Amino acid sequence: MELIKTPFGFSSTAAEVAAGIDLSGRRAVVTGAASGLGIETARALAGTGAEVTLAVRDLEAGERVAKDIRVTTGNTALHVLPLDLTDPASVAEFAAAWDGPLHILVNNAGVMASPETYTPEGWELQFATNHLGHFALATGLHDALAADGSARIVSVSSSGHQLSPVIFDDVNFAFRAYDPWLAYGQSKTANVLFAVEATRRWAADGITANALMPGAIFTNLQRHTDGRGSGSTPSELMKTPEQGAATSVLLATSPQLEGIGGRYFVDCNETPTIDRRGEVPRLHGVARYALDPANAVRLWDLSERLLAA
Repeated sequence: MELIKTPFGFSSTAAEVAAGIDLSGRRAVVTGAASGLGIETARALAGTGAEVTLAVRDLEAGERVAKDIRVTTGNTALHVLPLDLTDPASVAEFAAAWDGPLHILVNNAGVMASPETYTPEGWELQFATNHLGHFALATGLHDALAADGSARIVSVSSSGHQLSPVIFDDVNFAFRAYDPWLAYGQSKTANVLFAVEATRRWAADGITANALMPGAIFTNLQRHTDGRGSGSTPSELMKTPEQGAATSVLLATSPQLEGIGGRYFVDCNETPTIDRRGEVPRLHGVARYALDPANAVRLWDLSERLLAA
C-alpha cells in the first residue's frame, strides 16, 4: 500500500493547510481546545467557515479562546461546552446533548507523563484521559457522525507511542511498577489502534479515522516534564503551535483523505511502518504493533468492557 504524500510538510501551518477549504455548513468538535494545539486546530477549522465546538474542562478559558477565534477569523459560530474526559458521566452528557450531524471530531486533548494517578474507576490517568475518554466520546457520538455520511475522526497520538505497546493484561499498572513514560506510550499507541478499528467498524457508515504525530511543541502538555518531553529535542525539530496543528487540520479537511482511514501521519504525510526505534528519522515512523488489526480489535473490546463495568 503506497504511503499518502501531500504538498505540505514539517514547516506548514494549520492555516496554510486549510487555505482554500470551505467547510461552511459543517460542524466540528475539538477536545482540549482551550490551550496549545487545540486552539490552533479550532482556529484553522473556524477559518474554513465550519461551526466549531470547543470541548473543554475550563469553560472560562474556553470562552476566552472562542472570543479570540471569533475576532481573528470573523466566524461567530463558535461554541464552548464542558467535557472532562476522565469522567464517564461528563462524556455521556456531552454526547447525549449533541443534536444533529457531526462532520469532524478532533480527539486532541491529552496528558503526558503525569505522576501516578488513578480515576475513581481505578483507571490509570493517562490511559483514561488520552484513550478511554475519547473512545467513549466517539462511540457516544457515532450516530451524529454517521448522519453526515463522510465524517472524519482525528486521533492525536505521538511518537511516544514507540515507548510501549498496549499491555492488555495490565493497562492500569496493577502488577507493574508505574512508569509515567510507559503509561504515556501505551495511551498513545491506543490512539492509533482506535483509528484502525474505528475505520474498520464504521467505514460503512461513512466514518473514517486517522492518527497523527503533531511534532515537538512547547505547550501545557509538558507541565509534568519541565517542557523536555521524553528526551531533549533539538531546536531545529521544534514546531510552533500553528505548525503543530497542521497535521490535525490536514486529516480533518484535506480532499486527499476522503474515504481513507486507519493510517498514521507525521508532518502532514503518512509515515512508514517500523519494527524498531531508530529505523527512520527522529519523531517519524509508526510501530507495527500500533497498526496491528488484532491489537485494535482487542483494545476496542477491552475499552467496552472497562466502560461497561
